[in-house]
Amino acid sequence: MKTIRKILREKGHNVWKVSPDKPVIEALQLMAEKGIGAALVMEGEKLVGILSERDYARKVILKGKSSKEMLVKEIMSYPPIFITPDNTNEQGLALMSAKYIRHLPVMEDGLVVGVVSIGDLVKSVIEEQKIVIDRLEKYILANTSIT
Repeated sequence: MKTIRKILREKGHNVWKVSPDKPVIEALQLMAEKGIGAALVMEGEKLVGILSERDYARKVILKGKSSKEMLVKEIMSYPPIFITPDNTNEQGLALMSAKYIRHLPVMEDGLVVGVVSIGDLVKSVIEEQKIVIDRLEKYILANTSIT
């Protein structure tokens, strides 16, 4: 199983963050500009929440409120759920499934070191499964040619 650390090494450690005191529209602009579905809500280096497209849809649009007037802290999800670099891709997927979330901040020694999405973790599991299948096929072919 691949660790979150290895996944971050491959994908990068980019973290897109927003202040809890910013208007929601600024967070949405950041998310659109970066092509991401969630942004970390941070006060300095401290992770205080996460803002996802789902938060926006359910807490702003459906309630008929304005994203220009609402602040990020009013709609962010908290407390933030996170994972460590030493957890595995399968542990990350299990946590995401249990909590119904699609993005996980990665924390080490109290600091954010990256973010993984459900897509990152599914891709990693699929890659591992392809390697296992390839090895099994080679094993089967090697043993069937002996008979």
